[in-house]
Amino acid sequence: MNFREYIKNNRVLYDGAFSTYYAEINGKCLVPEMANIKDRETVLKIHKEYVDAGAVLIRTNTFEANTGSLGCDKEELKSIIKAGWEIAKEACGDKAYVAADIGPIETGAVLKEYEFIIDCFIEQGAEIFNFESFADIDDVIRPLEYLKKQKLDAFAIVNFCLNQHGFTQRGAGAERLLEKCDGIDTIDAMGFNCGVGPIHLQNVLKKIKFNFSKPVAALPNSSYPSIIQDRMVFLDNIKYFSDVMKDVSSMNIEFLGGCCGTTPKYIKALNDAVDFSQKPHELKAALLENSDEHKEPKNNVFFANKAKGEKIIAVELDPPKNADTTKLMETANYLKKHSVDIITFADSPSGRTRADSVLVSTKVAREVGINVMPHICCRDRNAISMSSLLLGAHINDIRNLLVITGDPVPSASREQVKSVFNFDSIKLMKYIENINEENFPDDKICFGGAINYARRNLDVEVRRAVEKEKAGAKYFLTQPVYDDKDIESLKYIKSFLSVPILFGVMPLVSYRNANFIRNELPGITIPDWIIDRFSMDMSKEEGEKVGLEIAFDIMEKVKDIADGYYFTIPFNRLSICEALLKKCC
Repeated sequence: MNFREYIKNNRVLYDGAFSTYYAEINGKCLVPEMANIKDRETVLKIHKEYVDAGAVLIRTNTFEANTGSLGCDKEELKSIIKAGWEIAKEACGDKAYVAADIGPIETGAVLKEYEFIIDCFIEQGAEIFNFESFADIDDVIRPLEYLKKQKLDAFAIVNFCLNQHGFTQRGAGAERLLEKCDGIDTIDAMGFNCGVGPIHLQNVLKKIKFNFSKPVAALPNSSYPSIIQDRMVFLDNIKYFSDVMKDVSSMNIEFLGGCCGTTPKYIKALNDAVDFSQKPHELKAALLENSDEHKEPKNNVFFANKAKGEKIIAVELDPPKNADTTKLMETANYLKKHSVDIITFADSPSGRTRADSVLVSTKVAREVGINVMPHICCRDRNAISMSSLLLGAHINDIRNLLVITGDPVPSASREQVKSVFNFDSIKLMKYIENINEENFPDDKICFGGAINYARRNLDVEVRRAVEKEKAGAKYFLTQPVYDDKDIESLKYIKSFLSVPILFGVMPLVSYRNANFIRNELPGITIPDWIIDRFSMDMSKEEGEKVGLEIAFDIMEKVKDIADGYYFTIPFNRLSICEALLKKCC
């Protein structure tokens, strides 16, 4: 019976982990995939144990079988894949099906590598392909297209790795991933493996509406690991695992199994707990109700002002470099009294430490009572830290964010300080939008993005801005504008967008200040004629006067284009701020 016929009337029991079990019983410091050639008998023994435990779908020991991970050439890789396939086939006989197991490839000519691996498996006679531990559907679309072109009847399973909140490292949410997979013809089954233990995966699955046409898989880890003597060790919790997975099986899950930490004993217990001879027909678990209605963020200044036809006024303040917030709070109170709509706070700009933008925003919002918008950059936080930050921001009533990729760490500090960049701004926006849908559907965080009008290829910036809007951006802020050419560029970009754009205005205050901005801050263009308006011997007052004249001129030129102004106040000078706000009245 072929696999497609089998799954018409049966659930599928996968095997469990290979690599963690191999390390447990073998104790050798050997990459598991290399064991296909160097330790064949142990590989065969593990596969047979899983078959004896009741697994009907055995994954080849090839998860990291690619030239980058193994440091081998293609001929050696082909030998490793061939050996892995032959060992799995020998172990299964006619008792179980073999799936060609393929994991993510991070470096090199990725598509060509996938194509080579797929060809190797097809040459061996593979009919089932298991793509697992992926972070985004986009990573596997083209390999799947190639697979189906080479072997139309191949059965392709795609599994994603989630965290406990139901998101991948790229910010893709569980339900959206399944929805996307369900609509892609080259995918035959989809689900989740690794990343979380059984209870967290169960909690994620409970929130999903199971209206899919394709089978869904669930392969959690046995638990969360501990590190003991430099080894990853998982708790022995077989009964707990099988009890939770029995509940999971009642949720229209058709493929069940295990990932890291699970062993043949786990799979046997799962086989004993669940009737795999019957297909699930109804959803028995309580599901959270999700409204399909699109809801705008509540009482948000960007939508309220736009509806009234009023310009939005945002002012950026620098978070302090030390614990003294006296001047910051004085300025925030001043802005509140002068009817500024929102205060923004940079996130350690130029890669230099300042007080946390979200924490400062929380303090100002609570003590001053004004709308705030912390900047969130991708430089300093991994996916776990970012999720934590967003949840904390929402708990503290932060409802506006400016999402930016972020300035790199200064070169002099790079030995001691490392950038993270798990995201770029677009990926982070998708991540926040997924968190909104999953956690705050009735009171979403509203976020915007930045526009770089100075990019050499303006169409690239247009494309990124459109992608940001599609990712959920509700507004845009620009760098300070000084040149007529840049105004025209922003007009062009705006013609492709449907959300408000706040034009950046930052008065220059001296010859030295103007030269510093032009030469040391990327993304801002200042023409010669503006530099020439200043001289080295100007007084502070004279410099401010010229800077404000230039700013007022820019505001006049963009008043019919801009949905609002984004003021950056040099050196937090209240005299400049007061003049700008008067101009807006």
